[in-house]
Amino acid sequence: MTTQLLRPGNISPMRKVPAQIPRPEYVGKKRPKTGEPDVKTPETIERMRVAGKIAAQALEEVGKHVRPGVTTDELDRIGHEFMLDHGAYPSTLGYRGFPKSLCTSINEVICHGIPDDTVLRDGDIVNVDITAFIGGVHGDTDATFLCGDVDEESRLLVERTREATMRGIRAVKPGRALNVIGRVIESYAKRFGYGVVRDFTGHGIGTTFHSGLVVPHYDDPNATTLIEPGMTFTVEPMLTLGSHDYDIWDDGWTVVTKDRRRTAQFEHTLLVTEDGHEILTLP
Repeated sequence: MTTQLLRPGNISPMRKVPAQIPRPEYVGKKRPKTGEPDVKTPETIERMRVAGKIAAQALEEVGKHVRPGVTTDELDRIGHEFMLDHGAYPSTLGYRGFPKSLCTSINEVICHGIPDDTVLRDGDIVNVDITAFIGGVHGDTDATFLCGDVDEESRLLVERTREATMRGIRAVKPGRALNVIGRVIESYAKRFGYGVVRDFTGHGIGTTFHSGLVVPHYDDPNATTLIEPGMTFTVEPMLTLGSHDYDIWDDGWTVVTKDRRRTAQFEHTLLVTEDGHEILTLP
């Protein structure tokens, strides 16, 4: 399958957020604070349920508008307004200088695509990554959507990436090492000859967007942290039709597969419970 390779588009000005909506501490700063306990208090978890639900609903709303002829900037506007209407701040807006309220990663873009005037075409696949900040905590989720009539190879990649994500999530139980997640994901992806991106991972989340806890999606022998009740983190594998190697555009954000073949991703924020896990990012 040959499709036209993506090119950077024109980025519109940063969208405004009303003053009454509380901002994360990193807005306007070069870098965010990191570091918070991996295990959250019941009160923090309660607030994370709210943030997770809003992020999930925003993602669902944006997904309804993925169709040929729509720009990624328009998807950003829809997500931005949905979050503001629900009293949430779009976590990516101003995070390390990121200029938009969500990420849109089309076809060969692995992650961190910046919404711009790029027009979605029939047959594209587009990942939308949305994080809501409300009540002092973040909820982070993403999904890959089919745009119009998508070829079989891409459709299967998206379907299997969703399945790999859910398999990784189902492996989350107290007492297991964190690398069980990546082991399950990688062994499933290998069945189809897919690449598993290594350098972009799941992460601890709560009062900070990225707490410092790293959740690899491949079988990493060093990821031996024990999973404990009360932990919150994301599982968000990126699978590719070819190599897991990548390049980064001059914008410093957009990550594309080195071989420019397609890639898909799904993500949920999880809470570890006494006997398993709870997905916090369901609409």
